Amino acid sequence: MNGLLRIALKLLLNDKGKFATLVIGITFSVFLMMQMTSMFSGILYQSAANIVNVGARMWVMDPAVQTPQNSIPMPNYVLDSVRSIPGVKFAVPFYVGAGLVKLNDGTYQSATIIGLDDASLFGRPTIISGSIMDIYQNNAFIMVKDANYAKLGSPKIGTSFEINDHRAVVVALAHTPVPGLFGLPTLYTTYNRATQDLPSTRYLISYILVQPKSTQNIAAIEQQVKQLGYLALTDQQFITRNDRFYEFQTGMGTNILIMTLISFLVGLSIAGETFYMFVLDNLEHFGALKAIGAKSGELIQMIVFQSLVVGFLGFGFGVLLSSTMIAIAKLKIANYAAMVTYENLFLAFIMVLIISAFSSYIGIRKVIRIDPFDVFRG
Repeated sequence: MNGLLRIALKLLLNDKGKFATLVIGITFSVFLMMQMTSMFSGILYQSAANIVNVGARMWVMDPAVQTPQNSIPMPNYVLDSVRSIPGVKFAVPFYVGAGLVKLNDGTYQSATIIGLDDASLFGRPTIISGSIMDIYQNNAFIMVKDANYAKLGSPKIGTSFEINDHRAVVVALAHTPVPGLFGLPTLYTTYNRATQDLPSTRYLISYILVQPKSTQNIAAIEQQVKQLGYLALTDQQFITRNDRFYEFQTGMGTNILIMTLISFLVGLSIAGETFYMFVLDNLEHFGALKAIGAKSGELIQMIVFQSLVVGFLGFGFGVLLSSTMIAIAKLKIANYAAMVTYENLFLAFIMVLIISAFSSYIGIRKVIRIDPFDVFRG
């Protein structure tokens, strides 16, 4: 660090009050921005839970479907047609629906019911207790042991209850990588049992899960399915479609964006005003440096350095505080939807750079107009 930057750092640290105000202001701004964007990222991630948990390479659906939770049933001939498309390794039906569970104490609880293809059980969860083969027993259901597990009374293997007036028996407990977003317990069973026991429309297939023979076959499969009047998407395309729905077709994305911008403006105003006051208080020091030969470019370098020091410290403390709060919340609230991503960090970092640039600009305008004569005359 050259001499002028050392002086700049000493000037910054010498005014402890304004230095602390600058750091705290940016920290608070970064904290709010990280909380907002992390919460939105967590919501998007959990809203795509079925896509991630099932692990299918391609999904065939009605073109009007926007999210995995809102399926539109398809007729059986679509499944036969998809299976006959060249390049399809296999295609199986998949059911997603809602069931009303009546517990033994007489209370009711809504639940998500997933029906797996009877022959392959493609998309099955990871079994942690019991056997996947027990799903073929009479009235058999597999319970996902996640944050919503307790809503069904934390059932053990052998526990029975009613789902839409049909007897259901828990034969195994399972784990899925991503918990659901809407706080509903999840039960797996066979496709035939799900479509027989649950109220349904004339058509039964929620989605068709497709495994292509190779990546090169995906485009041809999408084109063939389109000719049938339906839509074929890869898992990543379906996740993107789901994300776009929540971002642009609901109020969630707009509200998060507004709150993030407000947080940014809070940091911008606090940092800008405080840094301007800091420069005013140290104007005579900058004037003295200019009088003894410091060039305007070197003074600008000092201002930018001071602003970046404050910005990076505020960014670091803000990310630390936000990450700590999210970690604590996840320990206390099992289904808390928030996650820190590289995109969130990058967005917060860019906004901090903008705050630092704005603060520097305010200080630079004042410093480069200093007349050394006025400093010594005072």
